[in-house]
Amino acid sequence: MGAPKRGRFAYTTAFLLFACCTSSVISKGATGDVLPGAQPAVQGTLPHFIQEPEDAYIVKSNPIKLRCRATPALQIFFKCNGEWVHQNDHFSHEYKDLNSGLKVREVMINVSRQQVEDFHGPEDYWCLCVAWSHLGTSKSRKAAVRIAYLRKNFEQDPQGKEVPINWMIVLHCRPPEGVPVAEVEWLKNEELISSQSDGNIDTRADHNLIINEARLSDSGNYTCMASNIVARRRSATATVIVFVNGGWSLWTEWSTCNVPCGRGVRKRSRTCTNPAPLNGGAFCEGMSVEKISCNAPCPIDGGWDEWSEWTNCSSQCERQRSRECNSPAPKHRGKMCEGGSEASENCTDGHCTENRKLLHDVKPQSMDSSNDVALYSGLGAGIIAVGILVVAIMLYRKNQSEYGVDVIESSALAGGFQSFNFKTTRQGNPLLLNSSIPPDLTVGRTYSTPLCFQDGADKELFDPLPDIKVKVQSSFMVYGVAERAEFHAKAPVETFPQDLGQDYRSSMDKHKKGLLTFNGPLSTSKEQLRTTGVFGQHGGRLVLPNTGVSLLVPHGAVPENMSWEMYVVINLGEASFDTLEDCEILLSPEVMYGPAALDLSCPVAMTMAHCAEVDSENWNIQLKRRTQNNKWEEVMMVEDESTSCYCLMDSTSCHLLLDQPGSYALVGEPLTQAAIKRLKLAVFGSMEGTTTMNYSLRVYCVDDTPNAFQGVVAAEKGRGGQLLEEPKMLPFRANTFNLQVSIQDVPQFLWSIKPFTTCQEFSFPQVWCSNQQPLHCAFSLERYSPATTQLSCKISVRQVKGHEEILQVYTAVGKTEKESVPIFMQTDCTITSQTGPKAFKIPLSIRRRICATFDTANAKGKDWQLLAHKLHLDRNLGYFAKQQSPSAIILCLWEARHQDTADLDSLASALEEIGKIHPKSSPEDREEREEQETDLNEIHACSLR
Repeated sequence: MGAPKRGRFAYTTAFLLFACCTSSVISKGATGDVLPGAQPAVQGTLPHFIQEPEDAYIVKSNPIKLRCRATPALQIFFKCNGEWVHQNDHFSHEYKDLNSGLKVREVMINVSRQQVEDFHGPEDYWCLCVAWSHLGTSKSRKAAVRIAYLRKNFEQDPQGKEVPINWMIVLHCRPPEGVPVAEVEWLKNEELISSQSDGNIDTRADHNLIINEARLSDSGNYTCMASNIVARRRSATATVIVFVNGGWSLWTEWSTCNVPCGRGVRKRSRTCTNPAPLNGGAFCEGMSVEKISCNAPCPIDGGWDEWSEWTNCSSQCERQRSRECNSPAPKHRGKMCEGGSEASENCTDGHCTENRKLLHDVKPQSMDSSNDVALYSGLGAGIIAVGILVVAIMLYRKNQSEYGVDVIESSALAGGFQSFNFKTTRQGNPLLLNSSIPPDLTVGRTYSTPLCFQDGADKELFDPLPDIKVKVQSSFMVYGVAERAEFHAKAPVETFPQDLGQDYRSSMDKHKKGLLTFNGPLSTSKEQLRTTGVFGQHGGRLVLPNTGVSLLVPHGAVPENMSWEMYVVINLGEASFDTLEDCEILLSPEVMYGPAALDLSCPVAMTMAHCAEVDSENWNIQLKRRTQNNKWEEVMMVEDESTSCYCLMDSTSCHLLLDQPGSYALVGEPLTQAAIKRLKLAVFGSMEGTTTMNYSLRVYCVDDTPNAFQGVVAAEKGRGGQLLEEPKMLPFRANTFNLQVSIQDVPQFLWSIKPFTTCQEFSFPQVWCSNQQPLHCAFSLERYSPATTQLSCKISVRQVKGHEEILQVYTAVGKTEKESVPIFMQTDCTITSQTGPKAFKIPLSIRRRICATFDTANAKGKDWQLLAHKLHLDRNLGYFAKQQSPSAIILCLWEARHQDTADLDSLASALEEIGKIHPKSSPEDREEREEQETDLNEIHACSLR
């Protein structure tokens, strides 16, 4: 609607009438004929506007008011869009200004939304005022009238950014279109930002927010607010993360050699704390620990030179000689030579004088008395020497009894069958087989090897026939083993690195040259253990049952619309350790996966068992890979950090993240005498030969890995053996001492065993360098009567100067024996390949949500590094940082680590802890919390299946 339409004629007529009236008044006033009470007008003044109409905006449907005030003014009218507004639409009143005494006229009109919308002109709807006085008219300014609005959508929303510290941040914002133009404000975490209170922030440049130098405190959620008289609009929230890339600290000084003598390791380290990575900043590249080999000089004890020639006799009837401690001279804290460096003796050959007289002039009585003293002194010294020798022999025999066992057991004294029991203390002399006696092939019963050989050279005679059975003649010369133990015991513990460099390496060299062979080698199958499977985009798992070996192929590792036939193989041949260096031994089976041309988008997780008591102070453990020329190359030290692969050592298993197919194994080198390799001990039994009177007990010592023990189980199944006792673990130290196996508490009136053969022995290199190959020895027993149907005894397995384990045997002996069920490490012994979701414990949907949450850097610090920390995988973070999805690789490693436990509760607990770190208040955070609670409920539900 416009202004009321009035005919131009009507407006003209009114104006003429108004003009005539005013002219009449003026003429009367000029002649002095003024109406009574009339106010005199200001002569010579046009109307002056005290208030002019102002621009106005119509909000919604509310009309606006336009006002004018002028003095002196006889009349005021509004004119809108070139047309007069009808006088009935005017609201006017007149009052007297108290200051000037003049009359002031004020006029007001209303303009509605409909009037403005109905106007169609080249410009905005406008209005002005026209005021009349005696001298003429005056016009006010034009006042524009517009309809106010503000659209909903921003022309440009601010975008989130991740910037390094001290960089400039520019957040762009273009507010929605509106009349009047919207004003822009910025909020950070729902609080208003003011550039006046923070000089680092500028909000005045074209509605944009500029942070000149980013600070950690500038991380947060930013919102652009646009408002005018109509409405207030919020932009999308932009998350700004100011991150700090990690920086290495300075290297520490090199540590001292970790051994007092011999070959050791020196370390230095640095930390990623200069600065530490924050808010998803890049982890430091490179290694945090460096190691170099070192050779600490071993103590060299001094040795005497040859005595010098005797000097001439002195006047005191003495002559002297001397020697020096230079062969060799003591070095590196070595001991000084024992004894004196000078010696003297009397000269009684007639050239010396006593009291200025020749010795032959001395009285015979004195000479005789001197001879008597010498005689008695000699006799006394002889008696003392004999007494010392007797005491030494008794102490020696008593000491040796600690290493042997009695032939006459307590059951012989009881006079009948004795049930099994454990004896805490055994007294008596050692009755071990003396290897120096040649075998008697004509008398006695037959007994299986191994025998207690004195050294590797003696045993060399039996190497061509390792399984030969020899008949042994009884003898009381049985101290070979104890003497060897005593020889080792003389070396003090502090000088072990020196021993490790001599005795240990000497044993290793003999072993590798073939001078020492396995005692009672076990004939096992040399075929490879192998499993295969075809995997696509959904991934899967390969398992070699009862070996502790598995391969996890993550979801998405194989590209879409592709598949790979993959395999896992355990190499059972001796080639695994033929090419090892120096003192290195295999701590795990050699495991290969492929094919060689395999090309995956992310690493696979391989799990293999090991037999080491992991301790970086005592072991130098490496992951090695076999090259094309059948040599071993180092991949990484398990204690170091690497970006090419990842190694997580648990107490019994090693979990690897690998990119390159090939053959891998854990190889260890002992650094100190305290290095321990775990052995699994088991005893099997079966009837021997064609007669039912003989019974064989076979004791196995094998590296404590499931694969090695299953080789023993398979061999015993083939020969009808029974597992007579649950296998036990024996810690075997790298102290160069041998392993003794003895049978005890055999009922003497029910069973017979060859005297002096109750103890058998493995040399230290045989056990230490078994390299996943089983060792075994056998005890042959004969029952006196077929009525004897039970056998009870104990098998003691002990390392000299080390640990001991007892295997208790209590079994029924008869013609028909039930086969024992071996103890397996895994409950599922048949499934070798799983593909798709059933191969994983974490459902794919939950895995994806976890990755989406933690792979994205978060201002609250809830990223993949926190996830790794809560899952106890927070070492070698540089490896995860290189991956496209660090969270996916962390979850893959968690899956491999917990494949046997199905412990989804631990994952749910970790996620729940992460959710409690920061309180959530915003709608976005509440939505995130609801999603996390849903994930936790699903994980708990999966753990109960």
